[in-house]
Amino acid sequence: MPSSLLQINDLIVTFPLEAGTLEAVKGISFSLQKGETLGIVGESGSGKSVTALSIMGLLPGRGKLANGEIIFQPKEGGPLDLAKLTQKEFRPLRGKEIGMIFQEPMTSLNPVFRCGEQVAEAIRLHQNASPEAAKKQVLSLFEKVKLPDPERMYRSYPHQLSGGQRQRVVIAMALSCNPSLLIADEPTSALDVTVQRSILDLVNDLKNDWDGSTIFITHDLGVVAEVADRVLVMEKGQIVEQGRVGDILKNPQHPYTQKLLENFKQRTSKKRAPKLGSDLAHLSNLESRLPVLSVKNLFTWFPSRRSFFGKTIEYVKAVDGVSLDVFKGETLGLVGESGSGKTTLGRSILHLLPPTSGDVSFKKQNLSQVADKRWKGLRKNMQIIFQDPYSSLDPRQTIGAAIVEPMQVHGILTTEKERREKALELLETVGLDASHFWRFPNEFSGGQRQRICIARALALEPEFIICDECVSSLDVTVQAQVLDLLKNLQEKHSLTYIFISHDLAVVRLMSDRIAVMKDGKIVEMGEAEEVYTQPKSDYTKSLLSAVLGIH
Repeated sequence: MPSSLLQINDLIVTFPLEAGTLEAVKGISFSLQKGETLGIVGESGSGKSVTALSIMGLLPGRGKLANGEIIFQPKEGGPLDLAKLTQKEFRPLRGKEIGMIFQEPMTSLNPVFRCGEQVAEAIRLHQNASPEAAKKQVLSLFEKVKLPDPERMYRSYPHQLSGGQRQRVVIAMALSCNPSLLIADEPTSALDVTVQRSILDLVNDLKNDWDGSTIFITHDLGVVAEVADRVLVMEKGQIVEQGRVGDILKNPQHPYTQKLLENFKQRTSKKRAPKLGSDLAHLSNLESRLPVLSVKNLFTWFPSRRSFFGKTIEYVKAVDGVSLDVFKGETLGLVGESGSGKTTLGRSILHLLPPTSGDVSFKKQNLSQVADKRWKGLRKNMQIIFQDPYSSLDPRQTIGAAIVEPMQVHGILTTEKERREKALELLETVGLDASHFWRFPNEFSGGQRQRICIARALALEPEFIICDECVSSLDVTVQAQVLDLLKNLQEKHSLTYIFISHDLAVVRLMSDRIAVMKDGKIVEMGEAEEVYTQPKSDYTKSLLSAVLGIH
């Protein structure tokens, strides 16, 4: 078709396995018109991201284009079959002609270079711009993607930014050279709702200002409805339904699409079920019980600027005087925008980041006074599920070994056979197959990797878990499964959670109480349903408004 920017014909992508070959993409065909936004939706492992990586020539590991054409029309010259290009031929196209926003920002940024310099490098490479012109353009892009204090963001390293801020740097980088095709792979899954709203508005603005095309990959049907003109629904490597967004959402034909839509509706409308049995009085009696975790006047500050003589003259006040109690068997939801201090608070509680001042007590033990040799037992009982699953898994270690290793360190079970059986059981518990035991992290989708991290945290049978955005990368059906799993485990083992998320709808479902953070402080705290339906602070009202605006 003359107006097609991209035409994919009978694409098959395979990965070799010990027991044969996995067809991750099974003969799909579709086109993308100039100026169009095409949504690709499906569950984790459906082939969405593999399709995108095929277009970019970036298939992981031993992935192979076994069949098919990927016909792309660049800005100049005739059409190219991307499936036939060498890596050398692909290099000038990436960034200039095809930009990509990856699902996991930490893997897209070089940890040893400042964020602004990385974006400026792409501009200098493809636009032959001077360093001064490139920096000016980067600062403008940082403003466009709503990064606070663009000058500070420019000189910051990736580890100094929150997950959402890192993702916005990646979005700025992808947009920096005005590509003809922008592939966005779950670009908003790590962002809080207000920033998600601004990014979706940005994508829609681009559609008006820019004659390029977008492939928008997501598991969130609410996001698809916001940004896409057409949508493809993928299941197990195949396209099961495609059409105009309005038609698909109003009248889905395929049973799989119907299931996705039903799960989405349940998630966005469902109220939190009350606890059963003896826990019915849980909320009303909290204040009369002793907390399992107590945080008193906690501060965690980071130097942001030093004087000529090396003295710190400015700080980032990531956690700024937080006090809270968490009671045995409850879930405290912690919600706020990206950069509000949620993740830093979680890591400071576990002393993965040393607090500047203040006290954290777990089961009456002051963690700042615990000797090194006693931390081993505490680490077993206090676990964290990190936000970025890829960076928390060793790429050289099979996932089976990743789950077995903490059991070995802490002496869980007595034989390797028992530990392996426990690991296999945990894989199935979080919705993966026992056959995945011998695979490496790069052979899984982002959502599957997150389930692996959940299985690893559960391996030690901890009493207290901090869940840091642990379902943000999961599709709605798997997200529901994992949330149900966490709640069932909590009831069975009297687990205590701090559940960190930017998604108020998920926090509402999971939590007994909700604490809302802004600028390192808690601005509101109360029972979950009350905070969600009757917010008191203007900030909480703005978060809720953004949620309802997207969904």
